[in-house]
Amino acid sequence: MGTLRARLIAVVAVLGLAATMSPAQADNAKRHHPRPDRGTPVTVMTRNLYLGADINRPVEAAAAAQAAGGTPQDVVVALANATHDTRAIVDATNFPVRARLLAREIDRTNPDLIGLQEVALWRSGPLELTAVGVPNAETVDYDFLALLLDALKKRGERYRAVAVGDRADVEAPSFTGSPFDGTIGGSPQDIRLTMRDVILERVRSNVRVTDSGDGIYAYNLAVNISGVAMNFDRGYQWVDVRKGRERFRFVNTHLEAFSSDLAYAQASELLATAAPAGLDTVFVCDCNSDPLNNSVKPIDQLPHSAPYALITTTGGFTDQWLRWAPAEVGWTSGLSETVDDETAAGFDHRIDMVFGRSADGSGFRVRWGKVTGTDVRDRDRVTGLWPSDHGGVVMRLVL
Repeated sequence: MGTLRARLIAVVAVLGLAATMSPAQADNAKRHHPRPDRGTPVTVMTRNLYLGADINRPVEAAAAAQAAGGTPQDVVVALANATHDTRAIVDATNFPVRARLLAREIDRTNPDLIGLQEVALWRSGPLELTAVGVPNAETVDYDFLALLLDALKKRGERYRAVAVGDRADVEAPSFTGSPFDGTIGGSPQDIRLTMRDVILERVRSNVRVTDSGDGIYAYNLAVNISGVAMNFDRGYQWVDVRKGRERFRFVNTHLEAFSSDLAYAQASELLATAAPAGLDTVFVCDCNSDPLNNSVKPIDQLPHSAPYALITTTGGFTDQWLRWAPAEVGWTSGLSETVDDETAAGFDHRIDMVFGRSADGSGFRVRWGKVTGTDVRDRDRVTGLWPSDHGGVVMRLVL
């Protein structure tokens, strides 16, 4: 943890961020004056699909075994046992069921463009204890993108992926017991998770993508488990879009969750590379930055609210939700790991955002806005599962 903290501090210092960062802006922070309500309407959505389990569990288990002075074999066993438990939760959170719920949300709101986060690809393969951490498993267990597109098609809604960005690609052994003392069980195998961000375009809308781009951030979370490096890369993607006579850019990202310092560095990079001034831009994200939360994580120097403040001040973006409703009407996070909560009480903060910045620096008019997947009626009636541990945000903007 000390090494990670040192690395994060170095990152912030290199970017010249820590010394100049002011306290995070509250939800009533300065907003630009909107343009008159004329122009081109476009409906956009941001939707975190939820990868299906807490992937921090295996990392923490292995780190604890290592910190306790365990042998490399002890660390591998801890990693594998926790991976087995995590993979079982992925089955229990049942994305095929949740995909149908998500497709229903999309069908009811008909967004022209959707920025998706945590579009997981879960794969499995033979147990390879001589190649721990090498991402080479190929058998597809759950392809969240394919499952969601299929669920949409069954509802008569056709969407296509116009940008698919591969992010973290990690693999770990999975078993119960230990192969080193003859107690191994639990269908020994390797489990691979590839994270993706995706932009979807509605086929029957008159939105057309003319160009696209994708990038991996320069600064990402990395862990080392007994000499095995696991890089949890994140990135950004954009598409240039034409709707009628209007041309604009649509940007999607998922900023780091476990360090606000890293999330800040990532947001800074995105603003410098994917969001040029002088172009109408709609920017959606799971930003992992609550504008009302000024607490600081133990490994960080900057508060939880810092990335949001950067985007809405230096970045010049307007928080479009606040043009429509107060912050407390727009809570989007976050339910329990098993997403079978009996109530919606877990939705108690807001980190899923739709930002807007016009070519002249003003924000956009809002025709309507809606948070999806946060009402108990949105759950699956049989399993009690929610669509995700996040809510979605859909907004009808006038560009």
